[in-house]
Amino acid sequence: MTHTDRTTHTAPSPFVFRAAGPSDGAAVWRLVQATGALEPNSPYCYLLLVTDFGDTCLIAEQAGEVVGVVLGYHPPREPETAFVWQIGVMPVLRGRGLGLRMLQAWMALPANAHCAWVTATVAEDNPASQALFGRLAATHQTRCEVLPHFHAHQFPHEHPAEPLYRIGPLARGVPTHV
Repeated sequence: MTHTDRTTHTAPSPFVFRAAGPSDGAAVWRLVQATGALEPNSPYCYLLLVTDFGDTCLIAEQAGEVVGVVLGYHPPREPETAFVWQIGVMPVLRGRGLGLRMLQAWMALPANAHCAWVTATVAEDNPASQALFGRLAATHQTRCEVLPHFHAHQFPHEHPAEPLYRIGPLARGVPTHV
Protein backbone atom coordinates (compact mmCIF):
# COMPACT_ATOMS: atom_id res chain seq x y z
CA MET A 1 0.00 0.00 0.00
CA THR A 2 1.36 3.44 -0.93
CA HIS A 3 0.94 6.42 1.36
CA THR A 4 0.13 9.64 -0.44
CA ASP A 5 1.30 12.87 1.14
CA ARG A 6 -1.63 15.25 1.04
CA THR A 7 0.30 18.17 2.48
CA THR A 8 -0.20 21.28 0.42
CA HIS A 9 2.98 23.21 -0.26
CA THR A 10 2.41 26.89 -0.85
CA ALA A 11 4.85 29.56 -1.84
CA PRO A 12 5.73 32.04 0.88
CA SER A 13 3.40 35.01 0.92
CA PRO A 14 4.69 38.12 -0.86
CA PHE A 15 6.40 40.91 0.95
CA VAL A 16 4.63 44.15 1.78
CA PHE A 17 6.80 47.25 2.01
CA ARG A 18 5.59 50.36 3.82
CA ALA A 19 6.77 53.36 5.79
CA ALA A 20 7.22 52.80 9.51
CA GLY A 21 5.03 54.26 12.23
CA PRO A 22 4.88 54.49 16.03
CA SER A 23 3.24 51.08 16.37
CA ASP A 24 6.33 49.45 14.79
CA GLY A 25 8.86 50.37 17.50
CA ALA A 26 8.68 47.13 19.49
CA ALA A 27 8.66 44.93 16.38
CA VAL A 28 11.73 46.74 14.99
CA TRP A 29 13.57 46.28 18.30
CA ARG A 30 12.69 42.55 18.29
CA LEU A 31 13.83 42.18 14.66
CA VAL A 32 17.16 43.85 15.43
CA GLN A 33 17.65 41.43 18.33
CA ALA A 34 16.69 38.45 16.14
CA THR A 35 19.13 39.30 13.34
CA GLY A 36 22.12 38.68 15.58
CA ALA A 37 24.07 40.90 13.19
CA LEU A 38 22.98 44.44 13.97
CA GLU A 39 24.30 46.57 16.78
CA PRO A 40 21.29 46.74 19.14
CA ASN A 41 20.01 49.95 20.64
CA SER A 42 17.39 50.61 23.29
CA PRO A 43 13.70 50.00 22.55
CA TYR A 44 13.21 53.73 23.17
CA CYS A 45 15.68 54.56 20.37
CA TYR A 46 13.71 52.46 17.87
CA LEU A 47 10.43 53.96 19.05
CA LEU A 48 11.85 57.44 18.47
CA LEU A 49 13.08 56.51 15.00
CA VAL A 50 9.81 55.03 13.76
CA THR A 51 7.84 57.89 15.31
CA ASP A 52 9.95 60.92 14.33
CA PHE A 53 11.57 59.47 11.19
CA GLY A 54 8.94 56.91 10.18
CA ASP A 55 8.52 58.47 6.74
CA THR A 56 12.18 57.68 6.01
CA CYS A 57 12.11 54.18 7.51
CA LEU A 58 10.80 51.05 5.79
CA ILE A 59 9.09 48.00 7.21
CA ALA A 60 9.02 44.73 5.25
CA GLU A 61 6.22 42.37 6.24
CA GLN A 62 5.39 38.84 5.26
CA ALA A 63 2.09 37.33 6.38
CA GLY A 64 1.62 40.29 8.73
CA GLU A 65 4.97 39.80 10.50
CA VAL A 66 7.87 42.27 10.38
CA VAL A 67 10.69 40.43 8.59
CA GLY A 68 12.90 43.30 7.53
CA VAL A 69 13.62 46.95 8.20
CA VAL A 70 15.53 49.87 6.74
CA LEU A 71 16.05 52.64 9.29
CA GLY A 72 17.14 55.92 7.80
CA TYR A 73 16.84 59.67 7.71
CA HIS A 74 17.97 62.74 5.78
CA PRO A 75 21.10 64.32 7.22
CA PRO A 76 20.14 67.95 8.03
CA ARG A 77 23.01 69.41 6.00
CA GLU A 78 22.34 67.11 3.03
CA PRO A 79 18.64 67.29 2.08
CA GLU A 80 19.20 65.36 -1.17
CA THR A 81 20.75 62.44 0.71
CA ALA A 82 19.00 59.48 2.30
CA PHE A 83 21.17 57.88 4.99
CA VAL A 84 20.73 54.20 5.90
CA TRP A 85 21.37 53.82 9.61
CA GLN A 86 20.46 50.12 9.91
CA ILE A 87 19.14 47.50 7.55
CA GLY A 88 18.14 44.08 8.81
CA VAL A 89 16.49 40.92 7.54
CA MET A 90 15.31 37.94 9.56
CA PRO A 91 17.99 35.22 9.33
CA VAL A 92 15.70 32.69 7.59
CA LEU A 93 15.22 35.13 4.69
CA ARG A 94 18.85 36.08 4.11
CA GLY A 95 20.49 35.34 0.79
CA ARG A 96 17.27 35.79 -1.21
CA GLY A 97 17.74 39.37 -2.37
CA LEU A 98 15.36 40.86 0.18
CA GLY A 99 17.93 43.43 1.34
CA LEU A 100 18.24 44.93 -2.14
CA ARG A 101 14.47 44.82 -2.65
CA MET A 102 14.00 46.63 0.67
CA LEU A 103 16.53 49.31 -0.30
CA GLN A 104 14.73 49.84 -3.61
CA ALA A 105 11.36 50.16 -1.84
CA TRP A 106 12.94 52.44 0.79
CA MET A 107 14.32 54.73 -1.91
CA ALA A 108 10.84 54.88 -3.48
CA LEU A 109 9.14 56.04 -0.27
CA PRO A 110 7.69 59.53 -0.89
CA ALA A 111 10.04 61.02 1.73
CA ASN A 112 13.10 59.57 -0.04
CA ALA A 113 12.03 59.67 -3.69
CA HIS A 114 13.71 63.04 -4.36
CA CYS A 115 17.11 62.01 -3.01
CA ALA A 116 20.02 61.88 -5.43
CA TRP A 117 22.34 60.11 -2.99
CA VAL A 118 22.18 57.15 -0.63
CA THR A 119 24.77 56.95 2.13
CA ALA A 120 25.55 54.48 4.89
CA THR A 121 28.42 53.71 7.19
CA VAL A 122 29.53 50.10 7.01
CA ALA A 123 31.92 48.46 9.45
CA GLU A 124 35.08 47.14 7.87
CA ASP A 125 34.20 43.64 9.11
CA ASN A 126 30.77 43.55 7.39
CA PRO A 127 31.24 42.10 3.88
CA ALA A 128 27.50 41.40 3.46
CA SER A 129 26.57 45.08 3.77
CA GLN A 130 29.55 46.13 1.67
CA ALA A 131 28.31 43.84 -1.11
CA LEU A 132 24.71 45.01 -0.69
CA PHE A 133 25.59 48.68 -1.23
CA GLY A 134 27.81 47.71 -4.17
CA ARG A 135 24.83 45.88 -5.72
CA LEU A 136 22.63 48.91 -5.12
CA ALA A 137 25.08 51.11 -7.03
CA ALA A 138 25.38 48.54 -9.84
CA THR A 139 21.60 48.24 -10.10
CA HIS A 140 21.37 52.01 -10.54
CA GLN A 141 24.42 52.09 -12.80
CA THR A 142 26.12 54.67 -10.62
CA ARG A 143 29.16 55.01 -8.39
CA CYS A 144 29.71 53.69 -4.91
CA GLU A 145 32.44 55.72 -3.26
CA VAL A 146 33.94 54.51 0.01
CA LEU A 147 35.24 57.41 2.06
CA PRO A 148 36.78 57.62 5.54
CA HIS A 149 34.14 58.64 8.07
CA PHE A 150 34.06 57.12 11.56
CA HIS A 151 37.44 55.91 12.79
CA ALA A 152 37.89 53.15 15.36
CA HIS A 153 39.28 55.59 17.95
CA GLN A 154 36.02 57.60 17.88
CA PHE A 155 34.05 54.75 19.48
CA PRO A 156 34.01 54.39 23.29
CA HIS A 157 34.77 50.66 23.02
CA GLU A 158 36.50 48.32 20.61
CA HIS A 159 34.75 48.83 17.29
CA PRO A 160 35.96 48.66 13.69
CA ALA A 161 36.11 51.81 11.61
CA GLU A 162 32.98 52.60 9.61
CA PRO A 163 33.72 54.21 6.26
CA LEU A 164 30.96 56.08 4.46
CA TYR A 165 29.46 54.43 1.39
CA ARG A 166 28.15 57.13 -0.95
CA ILE A 167 25.99 55.90 -3.82
CA GLY A 168 24.95 58.21 -6.61
CA PRO A 169 24.08 60.38 -8.21
CA LEU A 170 20.83 58.50 -8.71
CA ALA A 171 18.71 59.07 -11.79
CA ARG A 172 15.30 59.33 -10.16
CA GLY A 173 12.18 58.22 -11.96
CA VAL A 174 14.14 55.70 -14.03
CA PRO A 175 12.91 52.13 -13.57
CA THR A 176 15.45 49.71 -12.18
CA HIS A 177 15.48 45.93 -12.07
CA VAL A 178 16.03 43.99 -8.90
